[in-house]
Order: sequence, then C-alpha cells, then structure tokens
Amino acid sequence: MNIPNLLTITRFFLIPFFILVFFSDSPNSLIYSVGIFVVAGITDMLDGYIARKCGLVTKWGQAMDPLADKLMLLTVLICFTIKDYLPIWIIITVGLKETLMVTGGLLLYTKRDKVVVPANKYGKIATVSFYVAIIWMAFDRIYGGLLVMFAVAVTAYAFFNYLLAGLKLVKIKEIAEEKEY
Repeated sequence: MNIPNLLTITRFFLIPFFILVFFSDSPNSLIYSVGIFVVAGITDMLDGYIARKCGLVTKWGQAMDPLADKLMLLTVLICFTIKDYLPIWIIITVGLKETLMVTGGLLLYTKRDKVVVPANKYGKIATVSFYVAIIWMAFDRIYGGLLVMFAVAVTAYAFFNYLLAGLKLVKIKEIAEEKEY
C-alpha cells in the first residue's frame, strides 16, 4: 500500500460521509457536503500526481482511482436528485454513460486482448466541469444547475470520443493481427 492508494481509499470513505452530511439537519449541510466533495477532488489530483511523480502507479490504483471518482460523482448527483436540486434525467444520463464506459472497457480488455482506451482531455474537462458545477450549486442552484447541464453535455461529448477511440484501437488491433498471419 502506498500514499496514492491510501488517498484513493480515503475517497471511498468520503462517500458515506458526504451522504451523512448532505442529509443532516445542519442549516449548512449543502455547503459542508460540497466541501467534502472538494476534499475528494483534491485527493484525486494528489494521488494521480504523487503516483506519476514518484513512480507509484499500481494496477490497483489504475482500477480503483476511476471507480472512486465515478462513485463519488454519482453519489453527489443522486443526492442532488433526491433533494430535487437536479432533474432525474441528469443522473440517468450520467449513470448510463458510466455503465456503458465500464461495460465497454471490460469487453475491450477481456475480449480484445487487453485493449485499454486511455483517458482523454474531454473526459478531464467533463470532470472539472462537474466539480465547478457542484461547487457552484452550493451557492446558487440556478446557475449551478445550468453548469451541471453543461457538464452533462461535455460528458456526452467525451463519451463519443471514447467510443471512437475504442473503435479505432480495435481496428488497429485487428489490422495488426491480420499482418501476423
């Protein structure tokens, strides 16, 4: 176990803590819970930076880091939907995208000889967009909600870029396999 992996584990533990604070009776529960979300974002940036900078990248971290991120984001969106801060179509759209990404990633990895679609700039922009939108929601739900919708649009765009990249990698793999025969 190394520091980046401990930071990822911390993010998993922040998820139920976020839920408890978000649904608490505190008059500032939204601001406090968004603060927890920000801490999760900081641990995400730190674990990636430390892992790359210090050569501490592990298979466990490569698998669990994005899982922790997805679970935290989906938790926040579900909580916001339960309290009617966001319409249900947002969580359905993001949930469907994440399900397709995980399923597609597993299929490519297991059925296509460990093909992995790397993260791209659009996925990172989508993540940053969600962080900005959720932080904004703590102070202004109208503009925060509009920013969440923008983040969903960026997420959809990122998904189609991942899909195209995956198809391209499969095609390259098929061409390489044909040349071997």
